[in-house]
Amino acid sequence: MVASLRSPRRVLVATILVTSLFLLLTFHQRGTQPFATLLQPENDRAAASAAAAAAAAAAEKPENRELELVVASVKAEDTAWFHTYLPSWHKNIYVADEPAAPLTVPANKGREAMVYLTYMIDRYDTLPETVLFVHASRFAWHNDDPDYDALPTLRNFRLPYLRAAGYVNLRCVWVIGCPREIRPAQDAAQKDSAEKIQAKHIYKEAFEELLPEISEVPEIVAVSCCSQFGVTREVIRSRPKADYIRYREWLLATPLDDALNGRVFEFAWHTTSSPSVIFGKEAVHCPSASACYCNVFGLCDIPCKDDSCDGRYVLPPYSSLPQGWPLVGWAQEPRNFSGPLPAPALDP
Repeated sequence: MVASLRSPRRVLVATILVTSLFLLLTFHQRGTQPFATLLQPENDRAAASAAAAAAAAAAEKPENRELELVVASVKAEDTAWFHTYLPSWHKNIYVADEPAAPLTVPANKGREAMVYLTYMIDRYDTLPETVLFVHASRFAWHNDDPDYDALPTLRNFRLPYLRAAGYVNLRCVWVIGCPREIRPAQDAAQKDSAEKIQAKHIYKEAFEELLPEISEVPEIVAVSCCSQFGVTREVIRSRPKADYIRYREWLLATPLDDALNGRVFEFAWHTTSSPSVIFGKEAVHCPSASACYCNVFGLCDIPCKDDSCDGRYVLPPYSSLPQGWPLVGWAQEPRNFSGPLPAPALDP
């Protein structure tokens, strides 16, 4: 009986010893620090999460953005379409006549020029790679589109070309502005008989005040209207911040009416180095319509002349589009508008 009892006891002890030895060998093969190995995936996830957060924070820095939109608006204008149709674009919507707006200006003067200058001053050190400066209205007579619609103009805009050119006008057609809109010296001499809604007769005097470093006022100044353009960070910074501050101070101080002071900048943005004005192009900057539509918007297979291309832009009979545009025309006739429909106006 004693022998029979000892035998199972020996088997149990042997089993425990073998199992313990097996476990020790297993842990030895997996490494001398098994718990660190088991926790490693958690450490990897934490590191990956931290790296992703750092990358997102870096991408959100304004200077790392590829593009920003600067919109010059007043309270009466509907800017909701920018959010509806360009949701991923970073938008800076200034409200010039609302001092309490998140983005506004020192004074509602100078039309879009005051907004553009304020952005350049405030963001000079944190500019994105490229900036598009535009007006607030989606449909406006000066938009270079068959329907006068700014949306396809923005959607079709080619950033690689802007990067290469430095400055690009959003209007290709020559009518109003090209090929010889202003003759500063000649127009100044006809000041008394000049049409007062244009800036031709005061351009020479304003040019000399704004750009005293340029010894000679250009003989001819020309660029397609109407102060909507793209420009790169490098081109903006080719002038010191102090210049833009001085331009804005001129706008704030000038006794000239808005109909004139803003138009001075309309024909000054494009050029800076002598004999030219702010963004480094020649004083006469009128690329062929064919090259412009192809380079700026990718519209390369349309019949063109130097000043226009078929089916792109026709100067409207009035500066205000008719009620119901783009669905109805000037005689209230139905139009075959194929773009996204604007949202219906809300009842007051």
